[in-house]
Amino acid sequence: MAPVTENKKGQSEPSQSGEPGRIHLSNPHLEKMEEDILYHFDLGTNTHDFPALFGDVKFVCVGGSAWRMKAFAQYIAGELKLGDPKDDIANICAGTDRYAMYKVGPVLAISHGMGIPSISIMLHELIKLLYHSRCSDVTVIRIGTSGGVGIDPGSVVITSQSVNPCFKPEFEQIVLGKTIIRSTELDGPLAQELAQCSQEIDEFTTVIGRTMCTLDFYEGQARLDGAICSYTKEEKTQYLKAAYEAGIRNIEMESSVFAAMCNLSGLRAAVVCVTLLNRLDGDQISSPHDVLVEYQQRPQKLVGYFIKKHMSLV
Repeated sequence: MAPVTENKKGQSEPSQSGEPGRIHLSNPHLEKMEEDILYHFDLGTNTHDFPALFGDVKFVCVGGSAWRMKAFAQYIAGELKLGDPKDDIANICAGTDRYAMYKVGPVLAISHGMGIPSISIMLHELIKLLYHSRCSDVTVIRIGTSGGVGIDPGSVVITSQSVNPCFKPEFEQIVLGKTIIRSTELDGPLAQELAQCSQEIDEFTTVIGRTMCTLDFYEGQARLDGAICSYTKEEKTQYLKAAYEAGIRNIEMESSVFAAMCNLSGLRAAVVCVTLLNRLDGDQISSPHDVLVEYQQRPQKLVGYFIKKHMSLV
């Protein structure tokens, strides 16, 4: 059975309102539901006033770790002068242990766990949350960590295009037994704007490059240190060098479905990840803890500066 290719926003149903900047809801069945329960967020349209709670959201920042997203929420509270960075911030999803969500003014920070299945579930419910809240002109940015390819540890990569392990800008989804291929392009002007912000900060190296998204951490990323390995060191090195030649500058496990789902929903999106090591030099992360913590703060600083610029606070 031949795969079906969906163009950017090509299969999405526009929102009923027709308002510019609104979320594209790609599911006509939702309009017929009396209640929509966002199970993994522990939120529901009959139990929560979505427009009152989230209607002012303009920026959504997502990342794998719940702890890291809370730290980002506290950081952005200080940057936007909306609170003391040392103050505790309530977890909106405290009724579940799947995801954590924090709101600071127009900024929503949400954890997504590790890997495509976990972030996919989160994105389905996030997109519905933004739609039910009647949000418009929302920018969504994934901030996280990654393995670098041919660049120094601590470098920040702004993704131009997410590619699969065959270096193709595609995300494959099996739906009713059929393979659906979705675009993984990201917003080019947004990537350039973030790169300009990094130049203005001038604290760390930032590059725009392709990001390879894999289904696992070990064999899928050509590591030699997993419980199973079916290739030689030479084959691994050859593969990673080919990835570099294809314009790939880092490897992670969420960007493809993130790009595909944001495309279909009309969301302006970017991926900003710091590299913890250069995979051409090895497989295991060996930098001291304090160095890794500082690396992980770099995407937060960049995205925080971007948000401040948009709010005319720079």
